[in-house]
Amino acid sequence: MQDFRNKKDEYIAAAAQAGDVGAETELLNRYKSTVRGVARKYFLAGGETEDLVQEGMIGLVFAIRNFRADGGTAFKNFAYLCVRRRICSALRAADGGRIDPDILPDSLAGAGTPEDTLLAEEDLAELRIRLMKALSDFEFRVTLLWLYGESYREIAEATNKPLKSVDNALARARKKLQAALTDGKK
Repeated sequence: MQDFRNKKDEYIAAAAQAGDVGAETELLNRYKSTVRGVARKYFLAGGETEDLVQEGMIGLVFAIRNFRADGGTAFKNFAYLCVRRRICSALRAADGGRIDPDILPDSLAGAGTPEDTLLAEEDLAELRIRLMKALSDFEFRVTLLWLYGESYREIAEATNKPLKSVDNALARARKKLQAALTDGKK
């Protein structure tokens, strides 16, 4: 079995497409934290983050099997796009196709033009304002740390609060944010 630790993602993707199971496993391991980070940005009513992580991993497998080095895109960017699209598709399916992609943190429209970047930054600023209005200071801080991929234990250490306080704050924040986003759509 080949050692892929010092190899570029594009090389490993080509090896995976050639049938090297170790190469595919290497890319799945390299990107599983990225998938988890993307999944944590979204909320699935009646579901768990792990459901979205599984959808994201399916998107990652698609990326590994369909990446083309001659396409002019780095594997990392292609994988991120595939993961995000798969998660958004799962969210749309769970919502009966009614979900508005504009309320999602990452827009799937466009390929990253300067205009798209500016609009995404404005959307992010608006989301941040909504968060600050809807949440207490502690809930806001805990939510941001969680969105940046920190574990409950890491958040408890960073805020110098008990683990249960962090858990309760995130639960309250989810309910408040769901209500705020729902009210904002009416």
